[in-house]
Amino acid sequence: MSEIEIPRPTSGDVLERILEDHRLFEDLLRLARRNDTDREAARHALAEVLVAHATAEEEKVYPTLRTDRAISAHEEEHGEEEHAEIIEALLEFLRARGTDPQKYDDTLEELATVVNHHSNEEEQTIINPARDDVSLEERERLGVAWLTRRNQLLEQGCASEEQVAAKLDEAVGEGVLAPEPAREEADEIKEKAKEKAKEVEEAAKKD
Repeated sequence: MSEIEIPRPTSGDVLERILEDHRLFEDLLRLARRNDTDREAARHALAEVLVAHATAEEEKVYPTLRTDRAISAHEEEHGEEEHAEIIEALLEFLRARGTDPQKYDDTLEELATVVNHHSNEEEQTIINPARDDVSLEERERLGVAWLTRRNQLLEQGCASEEQVAAKLDEAVGEGVLAPEPAREEADEIKEKAKEKAKEVEEAAKKD
């Protein structure tokens, strides 16, 4: 596996640095889709930066923005919930090994869906308000704190399959994410609803 170098800036406006990581997620997802690249290297880099980014946000960024009243407690909790959903999808992606390319593609598609949804929502409900309500000086101070923690996690390695599984267990234990049986039941209900909706659409086309 050829290593993909993850940028590790040490300072700057925290909002701009977070946006840079969001674009990095997109680049690594694109690399992971291609069949002419080192997919394992892309998967490893994507996992590491997703976990480091989210963990450092929860520890350093969200609490400070809530204290500054740039975001509400609900927005902080919702961001953490979406991070847990990303961890859940990431774990499935990391487990998609072997000779089943369809499983790889399916789990990558699910991961891309939850990552892109979170990035878009975070940019609208957290980053935009913080840009208006938090001074540049404070954002730069926060940038150093967030990047220091992010880079520390990247340096020590934070996204092995075992580490990601442990983070998922932690999210469930803290009540951020529902237990697996409940999530599986909810997924089954959603899948049945999708199938029913498709049936309705197909029937309407024939009318």
